[in-house]
Amino acid sequence: MKQNRSGVTENISVSMPSEPASEPRSRSGRRGLSGYVTEAVRHQLTMDGLAEIVAAHEEEHGALTEQEIEAARRELFADEHTGRGAV
Repeated sequence: MKQNRSGVTENISVSMPSEPASEPRSRSGRRGLSGYVTEAVRHQLTMDGLAEIVAAHEEEHGALTEQEIEAARRELFADEHTGRGAV
């Protein structure tokens, strides 16, 4: 592991099909492929956490209604529609 300005880093090796691997390289820009992949993993961890919250809620209270889903969607993504950019 090594220390950089964003904290301790660890070199890992990841294998993936070449088709999806080529696009992040072209999109990563200044942050580089490592930064791009780091953000993708953080995003997936957030999505996993949300899925766990929904599953726990549904286990206790039953399936979410369409109205509850729409209300959550509005709350989660409201900033996207006001130009402030959420999620």
